[in-house]
Amino acid sequence: MAGVEVRAVEKGIRMSAQKVRLVLETVKGKPVTEALAILRFLPQRAAKPVAKAVKSAAANAENNFNMDPEELVITRVAADEGRTLKRWRPRARGRVNQILKRSAHITVVVAEKGA
Repeated sequence: MAGVEVRAVEKGIRMSAQKVRLVLETVKGKPVTEALAILRFLPQRAAKPVAKAVKSAAANAENNFNMDPEELVITRVAADEGRTLKRWRPRARGRVNQILKRSAHITVVVAEKGA
């Protein structure tokens, strides 16, 4: 199917969007099979949820739009900020410091090579 883009979104991943973006930049523009091979050996913790999103986008394209999974290329990726949990850490003399536990939403868009 010419010009069809298929996407998958992973929401509420418990790490900052900034760290996820570092991993996403390594797979942007690559074929899905090559991207999954790269993600398997990356040391970053964000590689696992990114690989899950890439697999989901490829499965959506294959099952919903009858696209060939070998022909899919990652066209767009994004890591947006999700909800931030606010926690407190006790400090000296009765004071507190705020701890921000950030989360991210990962979006992966795939399309066929010719499109």
